[in-house]
Amino acid sequence: MRTFGRAGLLGLSGLSVAFLGILHARAAPVPAAAAAAAGQAIWVAPTGDDNNPGTEEKPIRTLAHARDQVRAQVGTVSADLTVCLHGGTYRLTEPLVLDARDSGTAGHRIIYTAVQGEHPVISGGVAVTGWKLADAGKNLWSAPAPDGLTNSRQLYINGVRACLAAGLLPVKLTQTASGYTADSDVMSKWRNPTDIEFVYTGGNTIWSNHEEGLGSWTEPRIPIAKIEGTSITMAQPCWDNSTKRVMLPPGKFKRTANLVGPASVGKEPAFVENAFELLNTPGQWYFDRSAKTIYYIPRPGEDLAKADAEIPVLESLIEGRGTLDKPIHDITFSGIQFSYATWLGPCTGEGFAEIQANYCVTSPNGYAVQGLCKLAPGGTCPYGNWTKIPGNVSIDYGTNIQFTRDAFTHLGAAGLNLGDGSQSDVVEGCVFTDISGNGLELGGVDLPLGTGPQITRDNRIVNNHVYDVAAEYHGGIGIVVGYAQRTHIEHNQIDHQPYAGISIGWGGWPDKIEQPGQPNYSQNNVIAHNLIFDHMLVLSDGGGIYNQGITGTSLADGLKVLGNVVRDQYSSGHAIYTDNGSAYVTVAGNVMFHTNHDNWASAHAFYYNGETGAHKDPTDIENNYWQQGESKPKPYVVMSGNRLISSLDQVPASVLNDAGLQGEFKDILNERFAAPAAPEPPSRVGAAAGDGCAYVSWSPPRFEGGAPVESYAVIPSKGVRVTVPAAEFLKTAYVKVPNLSNGSEYKFTVTATNANGTSSPSMPTPLIAVVRSQAQKLPPPATVSAYPGDDMASVHFQAPNVKNPGAILAYAITVQPGGRKVVVTGRQVLTLSGKHTTFAVIDGLKNGQSYTFQVAAVTEAGEGEAASTRPIKPAATPATAEESR
Repeated sequence: MRTFGRAGLLGLSGLSVAFLGILHARAAPVPAAAAAAAGQAIWVAPTGDDNNPGTEEKPIRTLAHARDQVRAQVGTVSADLTVCLHGGTYRLTEPLVLDARDSGTAGHRIIYTAVQGEHPVISGGVAVTGWKLADAGKNLWSAPAPDGLTNSRQLYINGVRACLAAGLLPVKLTQTASGYTADSDVMSKWRNPTDIEFVYTGGNTIWSNHEEGLGSWTEPRIPIAKIEGTSITMAQPCWDNSTKRVMLPPGKFKRTANLVGPASVGKEPAFVENAFELLNTPGQWYFDRSAKTIYYIPRPGEDLAKADAEIPVLESLIEGRGTLDKPIHDITFSGIQFSYATWLGPCTGEGFAEIQANYCVTSPNGYAVQGLCKLAPGGTCPYGNWTKIPGNVSIDYGTNIQFTRDAFTHLGAAGLNLGDGSQSDVVEGCVFTDISGNGLELGGVDLPLGTGPQITRDNRIVNNHVYDVAAEYHGGIGIVVGYAQRTHIEHNQIDHQPYAGISIGWGGWPDKIEQPGQPNYSQNNVIAHNLIFDHMLVLSDGGGIYNQGITGTSLADGLKVLGNVVRDQYSSGHAIYTDNGSAYVTVAGNVMFHTNHDNWASAHAFYYNGETGAHKDPTDIENNYWQQGESKPKPYVVMSGNRLISSLDQVPASVLNDAGLQGEFKDILNERFAAPAAPEPPSRVGAAAGDGCAYVSWSPPRFEGGAPVESYAVIPSKGVRVTVPAAEFLKTAYVKVPNLSNGSEYKFTVTATNANGTSSPSMPTPLIAVVRSQAQKLPPPATVSAYPGDDMASVHFQAPNVKNPGAILAYAITVQPGGRKVVVTGRQVLTLSGKHTTFAVIDGLKNGQSYTFQVAAVTEAGEGEAASTRPIKPAATPATAEESR
C-alpha cells in the first residue's frame, strides 16, 4: 500500500494515514499548473478556507463552494474550467448536487481532478473514536455513536469492511400469514428486534436440499417488525413482496405473473443478521441505535486506539440531477476516490425483495402489480419495471460525463449509477471494489421504448477493474446494463464476484409463456475483450456474461460478445448466458474455460415478430475456444468453427493477451484501499455423511484480504481439523474428514488462510449424523453424449435420475478402445443436479479413430453403472455431435 506524501496529508484531522485507502498517483487530464496559468482553475484543499479566492496559494475548502464558484464563472470561460483537488479527505455533510447549471459550455468541460501526485477522497462517513473494552470474555469493544448518526449498515476498520453480526437461527420456525411462529421465545428477549433481518440465500449449500429465497440468483432479506413471545411479525411491504405472487390465469401455464423465480422465499431464512446476541466472531459489529453505541470485535492485530474506524452517514455522495429538458453535460471527475456512503432502504419496511441483479419488488401491493403489465389485473407497465438499487454516485440524464481513473470503494449501495438518458458518457481506468451492491449501473428498465434524450446510448465502459463487489447484496453484478444502444464494454477485468460479471438486457421472460419479451430500443451493443474469472462464488444460475431480452432487430445490429476470456466459474451456470428471449446475439472468438454446465446457454424458442416458437432465437456462435463442443444445428442458430480445448495454452496467446486491461491501465491492478487482512470466511459450506467420515465442501472467499488464499481448514464440532492446500481443494472441491464416530452427529466450519492471517470460522453446517456405510453404487447417469474436436472430445453427462443420490464425489469416464479411465472431479461435479448438464474434455485421442465413452457416477461405495455414448470420430475441423444413447 502506498502512503501519502507531504501534500497528501492535508485535512486528515489526526486520523491514521496508513489506512485511508491509498491510490497510486494519477495523472490529471489537465495539469493543474497549466490550468492555473491559463486562469481557468479553482483550487480546493481540506485545509482551505471558503473565504479564500480559490487560487493555488489560497484554496477554498469545500466542494459545494467550488461548485458555486464554477456556476459563477462557467458563462465566461474560454477554456476548460478545472477544479483542482488537493489530497486528503473531503467529508461531506450532504450530497454534492449538480444540475444543468454546473455543466460545461461552448465546447468546454468542467473538470474535477486530483492535483497530480495527490489523492483526494470524497467521503460520506465520520470517524468513530473513543473505543473501550466492553466485554473482555468476547474481546468486545464499544464506542459512542458520532453526533447525528442515526443509522448505518457499514463499518470499516483501516479500510476493511466489518461484517454485521450474523448467525444461524436459534429457533425452529413455522411460517404464518404475517411471519413466523417460533418453537421458543428466545428471540423475544433480544434487543432492538426491529433492526434484525432474516436473509434467504438462493445459493444452496452442496449436498443439501435446503434452497430458500426467490431463486438461486437472489439473496432477499426481510426485516422484523416485532417479536412477541413466540410470534415473529415481519416488516411490510417486504414480507408480502417476498412471499406472495399473482398467478397467471388457469390454463396451459402454471406460473407466477412476473415469470421470475419461485412464489415465496420459502419456509425459513438461511441465517439471521444484525442482532447483538449474535456478536461472537472477530470482524463482526453491531450498532445499538437505542443506546447510541457501536460494538465491534477486533480482528487479530487490530488496535482500535490507533485504527481508522469509519462509519458511513450519507446515502449519496454525488447527485447529477439532469432532466429530460435540461441534461447535465460535459463534466469530468478524474483521480478521485468516492467512499463511505451507506444505503438504508433495506432497513425500512421495503427491505430487499430481490428479483434479479439487485432489482427489487417495492411498495405496498408491489407483488401484485409492479411491472406485471398485462399479465396481472392492474399491472403497471412496462413489463419487468422493478426497482433498481440506487448508486452512491449517480448521474441522471448526463451527456458527455466522464469518470477517469477514479475509485469507487467502501460503498453501501451500487457504486456508480449512470441512469436513463446517459449519452456519450465514459468510464475508463476506474476501480470498483468493496461495494455492497452492483459495481456500475448503466441505464434502467423503466423506459424500454424511450426516444430521443430518453435513450441510453453511445456510452463506453473500458479498462476498468471491477472486483469484490456485491459484498452485501450478493445478487449484484460487476457491470449491469438495462436497455441501451451502442454501448461498448471493453477491456475490463472483473473478478472475485459472488454472482455474474456483466449483465445486459431485460424483459425477455415472457418466452416462458410463448409470448415475445418486452419490446425495447436496445441495439448495437458490444461486450468485447473483457477478462472475467473467479465469479459465481456465492449464488448460481448466472454467468460471466449474461444477457436476456431482445437485443436488436437482426444479427447485424444485435448484441456482439467478442473476444472475452471467461474462466474459473465456481457455481452452476454458464460462461456466456443467453437467457430468456435473447434474440440476435453474436458470440464469437471468446475463450470459455473451467465453467459449469454449458459454456454457452442454448437458444430459446423464438416468439418475436409474430413467430410461434417453431425456431430458435437467431444466434451466431462461431470461432470460440471452449470445452463444450458443438451440438447438432438448430434452426436459425449458426454454430461454426468452435474449437475444443483442454488447457488454456491451446488458445493463441494473442487472444488471451488481448482480454482485460490494456497496457497503460494495468497499473490499477496494483491499487489497494485497505490494510492487508485475513480473508473473509468461506461461504455455502455443506457436508455429507460417510462411513466414519464426512465430505465437506464450500465456496472460496469473495474477499481475499489483499493476498490469495493459501489453505483451508475444516473444523468438526468434535474431532481433529483437516487442513488442505487451496490448490488441492480447487481440484476436488471437497475434503474428506476421517476418523469420525458412526452414530454421532457433527457440525463443520471452515476457515481460510492467506499470508495475512486466518479468517474467522464460516457459519456451521447443519448437524449431520455419521452412519455405518449404507452407500450404494448409483445407476447410470441420465444421459451422456460426446462431441468431437481435434484429437479430443467433449463428454457431456447429467446426474443419475434417482432421489437423494447422496454425495457424488466424481465421475469416471472410460475411453474405448483401450480402457483408459479419466476421473472428473471439481466444482462442476458437485453442483451437478437435476437436468443440468456438465462436461469434461478428454484429450490424447487420434483423429479419424472411432471412440465411445462410458460415464459412471462415483460415490463412497465406488463406481456406479455406466452409460455409454454413441461412437464419434475426432477430427481436425469441428464436426456435428452424435446423439447420446
